[in-house]
Amino acid sequence: MAEPKTSRNEDSVAVFLAGVSDVRRRDDAEAAVAMISEVTGAEPVMWGTSIIGFGVYHYRYASGREGDWPAIGLSPRKQALTLYIAPGFDGYQELLARLGPHTVGKSCLHLKRLADVDRTALKELITAGFRHLDGQTIVSGEQPD
Repeated sequence: MAEPKTSRNEDSVAVFLAGVSDVRRRDDAEAAVAMISEVTGAEPVMWGTSIIGFGVYHYRYASGREGDWPAIGLSPRKQALTLYIAPGFDGYQELLARLGPHTVGKSCLHLKRLADVDRTALKELITAGFRHLDGQTIVSGEQPD
């Protein structure tokens, strides 16, 4: 079975962030890394070439495919600062309503500007997602307790 394209590596988070060309996006990413490290207690680690991960969980599908993924991920994408909160956002409507301007995908939170969001709500969302997954094993799409 092929190895996942995005995996944990020893690349430098600081070097990656220094290479973000948009100054505002870089500043937002650096502030987000500090915030996520603070609320999770996890050190930032590079995953692939463009994702900064915090913590880790293991997944295993019925097909036999398995691997590891960060409990919380962050990427300073061109269009938005993207946070990967793998459990998704079901049950977090109140926090999302307080958050301010954002868009969501299944497990992605896109923020145009960190300054425009409620940091308390963002910290609560990150903490909840991290606690839900860090150190867990997810089997066949089941959610951990």
